[in-house]
Amino acid sequence: MNRKRILALTLCSALALGLFSGCSSKEETKPADSSSVSSGEEKTESSAGENTEVPDAEAPELEGYNLLWHDEFSAPELDTSIWTYDPHEPGWTNSELQEYTTTEENVFTRDGKLVLKAIKTKDENDKDYYTSGKIKGQNLSDFMYGKVVASAKVPEGQGLWPAIWMMPTDEEHYGIWPKCGEIDIMEVLGHQTDTAYGTLHYGEPHGEQQGTYKLEGGDTFASDFHEYSVEWEPGEMRWYIDGNLYHTVNDWFSAVDGEDDKPYPAPFDQTFYVQMNLAVGGTWPGNPDASTDFDKAEFEIDYVRVYQKPEYDTNVTKPVPNYREPLEDGNYIYNGDFSEAEALDDEENWRFLLFNGGEGTGEIKDNELFITQQAKGTEEYSVQVVQAELPMYKGDKYRLTFDASADEKNRVMKVCISAPTSGWVRYLPDTVVHLTTEKQTFAYEFEMTRKDDHNGRLEFNFGKFFPLSSVHISNVRLEKIEEFSDDAEHPEG
Repeated sequence: MNRKRILALTLCSALALGLFSGCSSKEETKPADSSSVSSGEEKTESSAGENTEVPDAEAPELEGYNLLWHDEFSAPELDTSIWTYDPHEPGWTNSELQEYTTTEENVFTRDGKLVLKAIKTKDENDKDYYTSGKIKGQNLSDFMYGKVVASAKVPEGQGLWPAIWMMPTDEEHYGIWPKCGEIDIMEVLGHQTDTAYGTLHYGEPHGEQQGTYKLEGGDTFASDFHEYSVEWEPGEMRWYIDGNLYHTVNDWFSAVDGEDDKPYPAPFDQTFYVQMNLAVGGTWPGNPDASTDFDKAEFEIDYVRVYQKPEYDTNVTKPVPNYREPLEDGNYIYNGDFSEAEALDDEENWRFLLFNGGEGTGEIKDNELFITQQAKGTEEYSVQVVQAELPMYKGDKYRLTFDASADEKNRVMKVCISAPTSGWVRYLPDTVVHLTTEKQTFAYEFEMTRKDDHNGRLEFNFGKFFPLSSVHISNVRLEKIEEFSDDAEHPEG
């Protein structure tokens, strides 16, 4: 097999070759002078107040990389050789509330930093109206493969949603989102600023793989600047915070639903650009409330730096996923030794998780899962017990069974089998389970109708349900009851 390599394309060489939306070239192209894209130097006054040019910091060298471009935000206004404003009306995406504007009230530089500021005003009907800032490097500082490094400080407040992320220059090349791909370098929710997320989106059907990094000891991403980075290579992406690797992905795909996948590593074999924004509200963070202080709703970015290796090996193949084998009795649930008392946080297969104000504990006790709950939280999944890595094959039929009871009657929970790396679709739909103080056996059958998935996830959700009585779950089984029969092969897609 011939081995293909590409020399890294800088901005200028990509422009010259018209490779904004194409796949990697077999030809070798020498990188152009990366100094052609750098921080702006012209002095002006910002409408955000007195703002003079500050000394332009030098971007450090990284071993094995060349500096492609960088912006230290030392100029008194946005460098439009790298960035452009990206205005949008409210509700443009994710049910967000803000209007992205081109005004210097929402986007400005100050003391060597870029500031994206969310502002709360009133509309003509005296209703709350929000404006904010979003910039992007599309058709200005696009690149294919490299390491993005950004230092930023996020705002704190319910409904605030800062992000540094990447999209392809030509979103139509493989099809509209999510087929085109998306690289989220960092996202932080304003009501939970001790946690940052790095995510890869692709598909169709929509696939996503998300990593989470949580600060300990009371530190938050709002209290100081932190460095976020992603290393994008032809066959792998890696996410870091302050130099700590916390997420790695190498098994994405791009396809039209029901059709064969595009050749790997599509869709991440084309030029992408960096963009940054501060959203207000939306489906993930929820809307702001009376506690949100818009005087402090500022997303500050100290620098953005993009590096590239001199060349990248594009002769990559998609890893073959490892599908869990059932136990000898046909059960795909790995219960471990239920006779040993053990906190679920430390158990290898079962995990106890808390989100959005949920409070409780989970443990293995007396041969069962034992869940106590002190606060319901705001979501059904605010208190949950899960087991992941369950093999789901298209066309096969499954049965889930378990025994459950509660310490008080009329206790409610929900069960489902979800797809955390395939857009959180449900293979077994969210199902209400009514518990009593007497142990009952529950059984649910379903057919898997989507693309094969090695990472199905069983969820028991206790979140915002009453009463908050303890729950006992035992004898959990997931077994295949009928296989798709076509010469023992599963259907594609």
